[in-house]
Amino acid sequence: MRVGLDVGGTKTDAVAVDADGEIAGRLRIPTGWGPDAVAQTVLDAVRALGSEAGVDLSTVQSVGVGIPGQIEPGTGRVVHAVNLGVDELDLAAAVAPRLGVPVQVENDVKAAALGAHALHTRGGAPAPGSMAYLNLGTGIAAGIVSDGVLWRGARGTAGEVGHISVDPNGPLCRCGQRGCIEAFAGGGAIAERWAKRSALPVRDVFDAADAGDPSARQLRGGLARGVAAAIRVLVLTVDVDIVVLGGGVTALGDRLMTDVAAELAASAEASPFMRSLHLADRVELLPPGSPAAALGAALVGAEGDATHDAEEALVHG
Repeated sequence: MRVGLDVGGTKTDAVAVDADGEIAGRLRIPTGWGPDAVAQTVLDAVRALGSEAGVDLSTVQSVGVGIPGQIEPGTGRVVHAVNLGVDELDLAAAVAPRLGVPVQVENDVKAAALGAHALHTRGGAPAPGSMAYLNLGTGIAAGIVSDGVLWRGARGTAGEVGHISVDPNGPLCRCGQRGCIEAFAGGGAIAERWAKRSALPVRDVFDAADAGDPSARQLRGGLARGVAAAIRVLVLTVDVDIVVLGGGVTALGDRLMTDVAAELAASAEASPFMRSLHLADRVELLPPGSPAAALGAALVGAEGDATHDAEEALVHG
């Protein structure tokens, strides 16, 4: 049994995956704030799988954690997870001794990319040679999987498309540039520019745009252009077979996809080259409530466990 955790800003999604790759248990618990509370959340989530989801914890061989922020390559150290109140935390070192199994840590979007790839294959569709998972949440980022292997890049930043500037005269991004994809399509940036108190600001923008509000229509159009730009970047730079959209903004479903498809169609109409790429046919939406991030984290943990087993074999001759 492998455990995977998707540690989010408010909730942590936990799954236990059996030897056949099937999810044997799943639950969600609130995420704590700050380094100590985040580590405790990981411990509580694993234990809750035993007490509430009926998972036999004695069979658990590894734990993988997907978490926002940067992960120092080759370590379980998280830095700059600002939405969790974490500036720096060696998460693996904090929880592995108490869990008694190997713990691997990965960026949450990259973990979700692995999970989305596994779910796509399991759904009966042919396994794509390459896939990009584009997360549309508070921010914008992607994870890239090629032949079932996560591609992290030389310094772990592969897929950070949110901070590619597509309009030097566009809105100011939190990174300091202007016109970044995230400044147009990130849920946080849209909420800030909408400047109206709401539990679901992006949905409110869409509703107001439907009612004819000019500022809402501008924000909605920028969102579609930003997402379409990210799709084009991923296809033109990596030439992935498919781009899977996930994250909180995708709860808009067909309303979002219709706008994005129109943007892709407009670029195809203007360019025979872009038309030849069939971009609209290479985009899919992750089903709502999908366990992709937690499942991907479990796969990351399993990779670490395999490495641990190999090291043990070498040590013991």
